[in-house]
Amino acid sequence: MHKKSYFSANFTVYMQKLWILGVLCLFTSCNWFTSREEKTLELVNQEMQTIDWNEIDQYPLFANCDELVSKKFQRECFEKTLLKHFSDLINEFEFELDSAISDTINVDFLIDKEGGISVLDIEKNVKIEAQIPEFNGIIIQGLKGLPVIAPALKRGIPVATKFRFPIVLSTK
Repeated sequence: MHKKSYFSANFTVYMQKLWILGVLCLFTSCNWFTSREEKTLELVNQEMQTIDWNEIDQYPLFANCDELVSKKFQRECFEKTLLKHFSDLINEFEFELDSAISDTINVDFLIDKEGGISVLDIEKNVKIEAQIPEFNGIIIQGLKGLPVIAPALKRGIPVATKFRFPIVLSTK
């Protein structure tokens, strides 16, 4: 009769437990079965959640604006160019008014990812509509007549951006 030694019996039990533990680890660990594409997609999704989509990295730029300056100066150049364009546009017209106007109208517009521009909304103002009924048309045509504009960038990718621009009308 052959007797197993104490060491041999314990070793067999130990190996059985180790084997069961190994099998459990193998089948319960989903990451071992995840493909590279799934891991990449998971990393991309995590990164997408950390991005602040309400903030752009570079403002839309007109040809006269420098893309290498800080975002603050890009914004200033964008706004000054837009303001000058609208100021020149409105000064081209001679309006006959019944009474003085001193008001601000907000214009909401979109610059798409190709640099195209479209009016989303022009704030209603009864006084201005009564005295200058063609005002909205002038603004819409004025936006279409803007110089070429490069779209805003987010992480180097062109993105659409919405803006609200106040137009101050003051006649006295």
